[in-house]
Amino acid sequence: MTSPFSWLRPWESPEVTSWGRLPMSAVDRREGALRLDGDWRFQLLPSPDTAVSGRWSSAYVPGAWTVQDTGDPPWYTNVRTPFAEFPPYPPAANPTGVYEREVDVPAEWAGRRIVLQVGAAESVLLVEVDGRPVGISKDSHLAAEFDLTAVVRPGSPAVVRLTVVKWSDATHVEDQDQWWHAGITRPVLLYATDHLHLADVRVRARRDGELRVECRVRDTGGALPDGWYVSGELDGLPLAQDTEFDRANAEDDRVSDFLGEALLRTHVPDVRTWTAETPELYGLTVRLHRADGSVADTSHHRTGFRDVEISGRDLLINGERVFIRGVNRHDFHPLTGRTVSYDEMRADLCLLKRFGFNAVRTAHYPNDPALYDLADELGLYVVDEANVESHDHAHEIADDPRYLNAFVDRVSRMVLRDKNHPSVIVWSLGNESDYGANHDAAAGWVRRHDPTRPLQYEGAAKLGWADPDVASDIACPMYAPIEECVAHALSGTQTKPLIQCEYSHAMGNSNGTLADTWAAIEATPGLQGGFIWEFWDHGILQRVSDGRPAGRTGAGLYEEGVAAPGYRWAYGGDFGEAFHDGAFVADGVVFPDRTPKPVLYEHREIAAPVRLECFRHEGPVVRNHQHFRTLEWLRAEWVLSLAEGGTRTAPAELPDLRPGETGPVPLPFELPQDGGEAWLTLKVTTARDEPWAPRGTVVCLPQVRLRPAPAPARPVLAPERTVEVDADGLLVHPLLTAAPTLTLWRAPTDNDELGGMAARWRAWRLDALDRRLVAVRRDGAGVGVLCEYRGADRIVVRHEQVFTAVEGGIRVEECAELPAVLDDVARVGSVFETVAGLDLLEWFGQGPWESYPDRSTGAPVGHHSRAVDELFTPYLRPQESGGRHGMRRFTLSAPDATGLAVELDRPLQVGVTRYRAADLAAAAHHDELTPRDGCVVHLDAAHRGLGTASCGPDTSPEYLVPTGTHRWAWTLRVL
Repeated sequence: MTSPFSWLRPWESPEVTSWGRLPMSAVDRREGALRLDGDWRFQLLPSPDTAVSGRWSSAYVPGAWTVQDTGDPPWYTNVRTPFAEFPPYPPAANPTGVYEREVDVPAEWAGRRIVLQVGAAESVLLVEVDGRPVGISKDSHLAAEFDLTAVVRPGSPAVVRLTVVKWSDATHVEDQDQWWHAGITRPVLLYATDHLHLADVRVRARRDGELRVECRVRDTGGALPDGWYVSGELDGLPLAQDTEFDRANAEDDRVSDFLGEALLRTHVPDVRTWTAETPELYGLTVRLHRADGSVADTSHHRTGFRDVEISGRDLLINGERVFIRGVNRHDFHPLTGRTVSYDEMRADLCLLKRFGFNAVRTAHYPNDPALYDLADELGLYVVDEANVESHDHAHEIADDPRYLNAFVDRVSRMVLRDKNHPSVIVWSLGNESDYGANHDAAAGWVRRHDPTRPLQYEGAAKLGWADPDVASDIACPMYAPIEECVAHALSGTQTKPLIQCEYSHAMGNSNGTLADTWAAIEATPGLQGGFIWEFWDHGILQRVSDGRPAGRTGAGLYEEGVAAPGYRWAYGGDFGEAFHDGAFVADGVVFPDRTPKPVLYEHREIAAPVRLECFRHEGPVVRNHQHFRTLEWLRAEWVLSLAEGGTRTAPAELPDLRPGETGPVPLPFELPQDGGEAWLTLKVTTARDEPWAPRGTVVCLPQVRLRPAPAPARPVLAPERTVEVDADGLLVHPLLTAAPTLTLWRAPTDNDELGGMAARWRAWRLDALDRRLVAVRRDGAGVGVLCEYRGADRIVVRHEQVFTAVEGGIRVEECAELPAVLDDVARVGSVFETVAGLDLLEWFGQGPWESYPDRSTGAPVGHHSRAVDELFTPYLRPQESGGRHGMRRFTLSAPDATGLAVELDRPLQVGVTRYRAADLAAAAHHDELTPRDGCVVHLDAAHRGLGTASCGPDTSPEYLVPTGTHRWAWTLRVL
């Protein structure tokens, strides 16, 4: 039998946004509901016009069918829809999933209103019960509810069928940069209420303590019964009914008969206000009573008192200008597709809090409802974004009246659902959908319904950051160079806050110049921050043997960002897509398993609540860099790192500082006169358990240099020893399997590839330079070797090495001359390889995590150690990684403490991994890599910054490798 909805063909009718679907509200019915999660009977049909057969398999709900071995795998594109049809039409080949199960309706629900809630279905949902059509819904990221009272019988089973059509007219406005999935991706619930019920509750809680609770009441039968009333309490204290409001409504016969409205009020003295730093919540309970006083319905809310406003070019929270340190977040899971559990969402937000984030943009659709509960509780500002993105056909759809209903429906239902969350501070009309009349219509609805929050939309703002006539109260560009942002703020024409909706694209080894960007933001009135793109690497766990998603069976098959043997993180093209956008889907600050990437340590330091401002005669001075909180929740410890004297620690007493205040923190010890270069770090941790972190969690590590490094001492020559080089002028050493040679190339990062730099490097043949020996000169205990490295188009780089025997080792002095044509290379340095067995790296310099010249603020100078196998960062597409910036010296040792030591004349960029650059560049995934037994060591006199050129600005000019002469020197010793 074909679908009873076929006559309507809702999958190609943009005017039809729903049928039979109940209005959205902020009344949460999850508590006490009957969960219908689990295995459902399932068929995957080739199109919605295909009849359902008697051949059933099973699929788990919630979870996308695209990761459940159904033969319809995920597909990744950034902009293009995966089919050629123009809006509003889907392709004829249109996978359609039919879910079916029996539901035992509880007998005690007799005489009650019975509602089915489908948390999310992608992209068109058709509902039937016992073969009878019940309703239709679109919007893949909002719940749909249907009244089943007339089609089920309590005490008897009912057959619920949910048909989900993958492609539809709605697909053209759900064209986000993520995997294309399909199925039921959030929980399915069945619940019951009295026929007299709360249809909606709107809470307005101001920072002055004024609370206003507006209630809407309906009865399934139509007319409301006489005598109903509403009561409420806030943390046990009763709310007062507004009798004048009730009397005014009573005079409107239409309202009083079919829609009841009631208003509750109170004023909370000495109210505890809600902010991201101080997420104070009050428990609100609203009860609907029958005439006899019995309770017909109850709604529970957690309420935060706060104000959001725009004053001039400042976004204010409770009257304070705040910095927005945000990230864009998708609902994503490497096993289930889009289904994320409560505990997993909590882990997401706790991790963000631990690394200094205070805001989330729900890119690019309303997230799971639990996320907003958690943001309220843990303290994160939310830009709530509607599920509207028509990237591939943006210009046509923005003004297409056929899509008018879809725009208004999606935006308004989001607002109706999320309006009571204090964490939601801004509404967003969607993403990358051009700008047209459909946006203005949706914006008009929002401004009328909720004047308490500003509204933003990048597509409108891009027409003019200061234009007052567009549907965006905030200038929210994406990937705008910080220089342009500063220029706008200083121009005298700025009229709105400038908060980038996307910036610092985190694809692969990226996020260069993040600290420089924030230094400019903090120094420039009118700039208030932005949202890093993005939280997740969207790698799907894939079986290498058959190329299929691992699905729910893959639990436990990954750790610390690395997939287990036989599995890998899949990105675009790995499921055989006809066209795709490759690893562009792997652009997050965490790996697919939520393991932090090194950039998070950079962000943690940039967002530090405590700053070391300066060092006065009485000692260090700190600043409370928060907006609302004192330092009482923090503890601190001094860490003194001496280049020649190890590490010393002592307690630090943080002063009682209000936000913005400074104060001294006495040092409990004297700085030693010897010990060489000295750095002082303030290790700041949580003083007690926080909802998002246990006691003792590191919050930040601000650092100052107390004493610079002395000039390197002249090495003592060892004329009795000689340095051996072979016939090619290559150093011979018992611990080296490959002698140090010049390198100008790195395994291209994603920024290098998409920014065009890697293509230039290959055109210059920097990845395969031809080394030619020119001369070898011997002079006592030293050997000089002159070589030419030849690339394409007669490019010649002269490289000289002078090897000198010194006490305990060999000193290496190097010089490379870059011709003018090589105006942007990856690095200038030397690379060598060691014997096997040297598995521990210990160093003095920046660390312990990966850092690069334009991403090193979060790596404090000190004594660090790591196993060599832990130094490499497994970005989803293998590329340059694992470097440590500002290294002064290091040792590579075996378990018996034998090995080698390298002393650097000045801080260099050093990389130690198991892979040659060529190994990384040749691999698409990590399962294609074979670690080498020894270590591959890079010593770079200059190393190009990372930037964000895969989508956004490249690194700044000061982090490019200049042409001309480069010199560096180091000493190799045997332990």
